[in-house]
Amino acid sequence: MTKSELILRLAEANPHLFQRDVERIVSTIFNEISAALESGDRVELRGFGAFSVKKRDSRVGRNPRTGAAVQVESKYVPFFKTGKQLRDRLNADG
Repeated sequence: MTKSELILRLAEANPHLFQRDVERIVSTIFNEISAALESGDRVELRGFGAFSVKKRDSRVGRNPRTGAAVQVESKYVPFFKTGKQLRDRLNADG
């Protein structure tokens, strides 16, 4: 599902809201999650999951074309861990 599809579904489920308002709400939520991660905070949405940032250390990688060794710098990557309720819904029978 893309961001625009999410906005469309939410607007259809909430006809009392204008689509532009739903778009603003979704964008604000995404921006706040991004800002929190950028500042090193963890974002937890109970029953859904938690977003955090993990550091990957520098390492020696390989160029897939030539096989030559390449130094890969350390970097921070976003990480998502599902919540128990979401995992249970995904693994429910039927």
